Amino acid sequence: MQRRIFLAGLLGSATFAAPAVGFEVAKSDAEWKKLLSPAAYKVLRHEDTEAPYTSPLNKEHRKGVFACAGCALDLYASDTKFESSTGWPSFWKPLPNAVETSTDRKLGVPRTEVHCRRCGGHLGHVFEDGPRPTGLRYCMNGAAMTFKPKA
Repeated sequence: MQRRIFLAGLLGSATFAAPAVGFEVAKSDAEWKKLLSPAAYKVLRHEDTEAPYTSPLNKEHRKGVFACAGCALDLYASDTKFESSTGWPSFWKPLPNAVETSTDRKLGVPRTEVHCRRCGGHLGHVFEDGPRPTGLRYCMNGAAMTFKPKA
């Protein structure tokens, strides 16, 4: 636990791009609630976190792409997914121009929050304790994503 707190402190001192104010895909809260499953709505639109080990995407090992459940933007290639033993789908790199980040201080310790760059949906957080080559762990909520298998 101390390592995570230490790493979170390091992340808080880094400079990250804030998510854009206006998004390509914009809907009212009522529209999002109607469009999304209850779990996806809570995570994507209200920055909730699903319980660990509850997402079927944890066990998804086919070739393909993980996409935003809100706007279908491709976020992560399956070959960047790894087993982090944290209970959430984890990736070491997003696809180009897929995500944006901001600083999240809700727990009292700065963390780097990850958002879909097209709809602004909350996806999860990124930490500096991942594998090579990036050393990053994009710890994502499975409820915030869908999986598109490679044809």
